[in-house]
Amino acid sequence: MNPLDAVNSLGHAESLGRLEDLPPDYVKAINDLSVAPLWPQLRGLLPRDKPARATQPFMWRYRDIRPHLLRAGELTPIEKAERRVLVLCNPGHGLDKLVATPTIYVGLQLILPGEVAPNHRHTPTAVRFVIEGEGGYTTVNGEKCPMHKGDLILTPALNWHEHGHEGSGPVVWLDALDLPMIYAMEASYAIEGPNQTVRPEADASQNKYRRAGLLPYASLGAALRPKYPQIRFPWADVREALGALAAVTPKDEAVQLAYVNPETGLPCLATLGFSAQRLRAGQDFSPRKRSASSVIHVIEGRGESVIDGTTLAWSEGDTLAIPTHAAVTHRAQGQDAYLFHVDDAPMQRALGFYEDF
Repeated sequence: MNPLDAVNSLGHAESLGRLEDLPPDYVKAINDLSVAPLWPQLRGLLPRDKPARATQPFMWRYRDIRPHLLRAGELTPIEKAERRVLVLCNPGHGLDKLVATPTIYVGLQLILPGEVAPNHRHTPTAVRFVIEGEGGYTTVNGEKCPMHKGDLILTPALNWHEHGHEGSGPVVWLDALDLPMIYAMEASYAIEGPNQTVRPEADASQNKYRRAGLLPYASLGAALRPKYPQIRFPWADVREALGALAAVTPKDEAVQLAYVNPETGLPCLATLGFSAQRLRAGQDFSPRKRSASSVIHVIEGRGESVIDGTTLAWSEGDTLAIPTHAAVTHRAQGQDAYLFHVDDAPMQRALGFYEDF
C-alpha cells in the first residue's frame, strides 16, 4: 500500500509526499517560476502537536561575562561603539542570529563615567533593566530617568532616547528588545538626532505615578491618554510591593507583579511583557506551560531552574532563556530570590494564539 494512502484516526495522511517523488523536470519548471510545492515541507512549517524549537534552555553567567564587558570599555571608546553591548546569543540559534529566543534580543550594555551614548530612535521597542552601578541615566523624549540597580526603563518604538553617566565606576544594564521580530519584518532601522533638552522636573515615577490606584485627576475621561505615561519603574517600589504581596499570597501561588501602563492597566509595551517575581526559599515553583518564550534575569539571590529537564544553577546577575512550551520548575536556595521576566506574551495575545496549559 502506498504510504500516502495510510491515514490516522483523524483522517490525516501519516506521511506526506517527498520532493524526490516528483519528476525532476516538474520541479525545475516550477522552481524557475519561483514556485515550490508545500507538501514536502508542510510538517516542518506546521509540526504536529508541538512547535519545532531551536531555542535551548540556556544560562549566561554574569560573573563570567562581566570581565569581558569591562574590557570592551578599554578596547572600544563610546564614539566607536555608539552602544557598547555584548549580546547574549542562544546556542540553538548560533552567534550570527543575535537572539536569546526567536523574538527576544538581550544584551549587556556598559557605560563609563563621563560617557554619553548618543540620541537616537528606532523601530524596535527596547527596555533597560539596571544590573549594577550608580550615576547612569536614560533620557526618553526629554524625561531624564536615573538608573539604579533593578530599575526598569522603557524606550518604546520611535521614542528618542540617549544614555549618560554622571557618577563613578561602571554602570551595566540589560537591554531587551523585540528586534528579532522587527528585523524579520524588514522594518528595523534607526534615526540619529541632536542631544535632547531635558525637562526640569523628575521623571513621572517620582511624581505622577507614585502609588497604584492613584492617577493625576486630569487623566479621568481623557480623550487622548499618553501612550507611555510611565517610563521608569523603580526597583525600590517594586521590591516593597512584592514583599506586601508575599504576605497575603498562598504558598503554592506565584508572588509575581506585572509592569503595566498605569493609565490603562494593560502591558506597558505592545510586543513584550515584563514582570518581577519573588521566589520563596526552599519551595519549588512550577508555572503553567506557556506558548510564550521568555528570558529571566536574577536580580537577587541564588537557586536553580529545571527547564525541559535541563538544570541551571543561577545566582545574582545571571540570565536564563526559556523556550516556548517548556516545562519549568524554579527554586530559590538559602533565602528568597527576586527574578525579572521578559516574555513575548503580549505579542502572542495580540495575534490570537497565546496559550497556557
